[in-house]
Amino acid sequence: MVYVSSGRTRRGRMRGSGRGSVAVASAVLSALVVFTAGCHRGEPGVVADESHADAERGDASVLLGAGDLGSAWREDDARTGLPPWPWEQRSCPRYQSGDYTAKSHRRAAVQRYYRPSDGSSSAHHVVETYEPGWAERNVEDVRRVLLRCASYLVLGSQVSFDVVDPHYLRGAGMLIRGRIAHPGSPPTVTYFVLVRRGETVSTVSLPDPGSQAAVDSVAARVVARLG
Repeated sequence: MVYVSSGRTRRGRMRGSGRGSVAVASAVLSALVVFTAGCHRGEPGVVADESHADAERGDASVLLGAGDLGSAWREDDARTGLPPWPWEQRSCPRYQSGDYTAKSHRRAAVQRYYRPSDGSSSAHHVVETYEPGWAERNVEDVRRVLLRCASYLVLGSQVSFDVVDPHYLRGAGMLIRGRIAHPGSPPTVTYFVLVRRGETVSTVSLPDPGSQAAVDSVAARVVARLG
């Protein structure tokens, strides 16, 4: 297995959370892990994975509901069709989209955004279905991205990824912490819960909720949704 670094899963308050410079953080995060469908432009020489015209429609029942995140969240309508791969890192100097081939073998996807009532950073959930044998390869591709793009500079902010638990959920997934360090302001922290079940891969991005227990609770709901 290839991963950035392993860390002990800690209970209680998570360090490094911050709500400062939300606008800047959102702009930087969008440059890193893009979750907005259709916002990418294709790279020369790379076949866009989101262009599969015959992709099957995703099943929205596998997505979290707003209540799974908490009472303060509201959900958007589910979107079907293939969005950009959740782990695109086009601002990372070492990232080359063509090096990660599993994303071109997605058969279906469904996604949803979640917005907190206080107007702070949104959450996102995407569930992708792969051709036989490719979901596991996708997880390997994610590990390679986290290794190559463990830390890099974007627009004056330092972006980093740390694999908190490479065997999360008893080996069914990974727990990843993304951090954007801003000059002169608190860092912005986002947690990513990745779960694979068969040929299905579920990825949730969640603004730091403040405790490991809160992340674990969302992860348990992700597993339940997958059935």
